[in-house]
Amino acid sequence: MLNTGTFLTFYAAVLAIQLSPGPDMVLVIARGIGQSRRTAILSVVGMTLISGCIQIALLVLGVASILQASPLAFDVLRWLGAAYLIWLGGRLLLRVRSRDGYGHGTPLPISRGKALREGTINNMTNPKALAFLFAFLPQFVDPASSWPVPAQLLLLGTITKLSNFVILSAIALGAGTFGSWLSQRPLLVVWQERFAGLVMIVLGLRLAFSGDARGVRA
Repeated sequence: MLNTGTFLTFYAAVLAIQLSPGPDMVLVIARGIGQSRRTAILSVVGMTLISGCIQIALLVLGVASILQASPLAFDVLRWLGAAYLIWLGGRLLLRVRSRDGYGHGTPLPISRGKALREGTINNMTNPKALAFLFAFLPQFVDPASSWPVPAQLLLLGTITKLSNFVILSAIALGAGTFGSWLSQRPLLVVWQERFAGLVMIVLGLRLAFSGDARGVRA
């Protein structure tokens, strides 16, 4: 299918995207520190495995060619992603304001379904992740290969999502461990959530006014 050099180039690009801080990583860290490792891991499952099933299915069905041919489609995704990031960041800030001014009290629990749903939506509306899957990834498909094009797209998409699952899971576990330490210091938890909320709002505004998806990372 792909020769070694081409595959290494592809995977280097995957790692460059996935190791860069962005909306998905910020949400995982916020959930790990502010909630628990379980909540963070569930968010990761939504971001990678659930969203991956949807995105890869669309990729194989040919949505990649539609998005590549339609700048309007990417503009719509950009604005949806920006609106969601700003909304999610605002919610984090409001959650902080709902506690007393000294930061006492434990973070409000998040249900499993909500953690999965938020993770899925966060990734599904992240134009950088979508641009990688639908615009960049198809460039590594070899029409002359003995493998059918849909099979190549399926394999490359699966590798991308599994890699992201491993990376974000490691971050979730680390953030969850750090969160256990922070749970004894509630004021720091408050400031962490304020910071995460502000970062998400800034990312959303940057995405909304950047003109394309290149200003935001996965």
